Parts: sequence; structure tokens; C-alpha cells
Amino acid sequence: MRVLVTGGSGFVGQRLCPALIAQGHEVQVVSRTPHKVRDRLPGKCDIRDSVQAFIDSPPGALINLAGESIAAKRWSEHQKTALIRSRVEITEQLVSLCEQLGENGQPLPKVLVSGSAMGYYGDQGDKRVNEDTPPHDEFAHRLCAQWEAAAKPIEALGVRLAIIRTGLVLGADGGTLQKMLPPFKLGLGGRFGDGKQFMPWIHRDDLVAAIIFLLNDSPLSGAFNGSAPHPVTNAEFTQTLAKQLHRPAVLPVPACVLKAGLGEMSQLLLTGADMRPERLMEAGFIFQYPTLDKALAAILAPKRSA
Repeated sequence: MRVLVTGGSGFVGQRLCPALIAQGHEVQVVSRTPHKVRDRLPGKCDIRDSVQAFIDSPPGALINLAGESIAAKRWSEHQKTALIRSRVEITEQLVSLCEQLGENGQPLPKVLVSGSAMGYYGDQGDKRVNEDTPPHDEFAHRLCAQWEAAAKPIEALGVRLAIIRTGLVLGADGGTLQKMLPPFKLGLGGRFGDGKQFMPWIHRDDLVAAIIFLLNDSPLSGAFNGSAPHPVTNAEFTQTLAKQLHRPAVLPVPACVLKAGLGEMSQLLLTGADMRPERLMEAGFIFQYPTLDKALAAILAPKRSA
């Protein structure tokens, strides 16, 4: 099956595309700069500069992971608009591709697996969160809600839609750990604020497996929490990471310092949700790394990629 992936050259996409090829799929990747991402992806990937460029080779499935990093820059009003636009516009382009395929009498994709994030729920304190939990209204929620809403029209075309709300993605060469590891390796790490906020997380390999699971399991539609079944608080996360590195974690970062330095974006570090992957587990998905200590041990093991 041809699978069109947006965000295929990103941290998750670089692991997803080879996994799809290993299962016998043809992988199509959208990148504004195909020549710059060629070395990040398998040679078999068909990389083009727009969604529309694939109109002559209709995909059988869509995976939508594109979007500017939410933590890359301080949240000015301009940056907030850019974060929303980077997700909504590419999603709308996928819907438009399907509309045009239908108008041309060409076959439509069977499924769209579209990204979202734990930010959909906003700050939930210590409340246990599943896919039906009402969100707390804040920027992270509005961002995810608009992203998800942009994908909804595809259902009217007869394309199955599965939305995956991801937690913090853990891996060896990017994602959440890329910024956390240097200070922790020096023994300079510690909790953020009081450390009581939850940090839903997922090993990158489990996220890739979950995306493929949703791609292949035809009855599955709607929203799915893409996080490990055992979320931890920030204090537990930092202590577990420090233990794996055989370093102390005794230098907390006060909430006031984060708020002063990051402004509204500090909410990403100081709030969270006890998010559980109830619908994935009910559907029979099995996590290879269900607990944080097991995930970090695999990621940090010498001479192993994760």
C-alpha cells in the first residue's frame, strides 16, 4: 500500500518511514526541501515538495505528523499563529487532495492517522484523563482542537479518521530527552516547579507501533491517547532519569524562573495531565515499554539506538 506521510523527516517520521517500508508499504513523504531531507530517510521513499504533487500516484493511506515544534520559540502572538498554521494548513491540504481524487474518480485513501497532542486536555492537575475527559481551555488545547478539527471533513469523504494525541516522545537522538540529558549528565538536573505535574510520555518505538496499529486496524476511529500506560509526575521523571544516569537530581528549577524566562510557554513544563491510553489498550495494543525505567534503560543503553 502507498502511505503518504507528512512530517516524515522529523523525529518520529525518521523511525516510522523505515518501519512502514519493512512491512512492505511504499512510502511517500512531503517536504518543502526534498534535497535537504533525503539523507534522513530510506532511499526508497518518494519525497516531493507538496501534498498536491502526489495527485498522480494516489496514496492508500495518510499519516499526518507535520507541525512546527511547540517548544522551539517563546509564545508570542505571531508564534502562536505560526504553530497553528503549520498544523492546520498541511491537514487541510490532505483533505483537499482527497476531494480532488474523488472529483477525478481516483481511489481515495482508506484512512488518515492524524497527529494531535496531550495539550488537547490542557492542565488537568492530578485527575486521571482518558479520551472522553473534557479539556481545560488554554492555548495548547485550542492549538490541538483546531488541528483535529481540520482533519474532520475527511470523514465525510468516506475516509476513516484516527487521531493520536501523543505524550512526550522519548528517544536517543531527539525529542524531549535531547534538551534534558546534558544538564542531567552533569548532575545539574532537577524537577520543574513543585514537580507534582504529570508528564505523559511514550517511547518513540511504541508511538511508531501505535501509528501503524491504527493504520492497519480498520474498525478504529476517533481519538486515541498516544502515551504509555504508566505516566509519572515531573518529580518522578527527573528522579528516574537521574537514577539511570547515576547522577543526582537535586537542583530544581523554580516555577517563577520558568515563568520569567519562557512566559506563557512555561505551562508546558509546569502543568500536565495524568493521561492514559485507554482506547489503545482496549483495542489490544501492547506496549513494548510500558514503564519509564524500562524505556529509559533501553534508550540510554550503550551502543543501542532507540
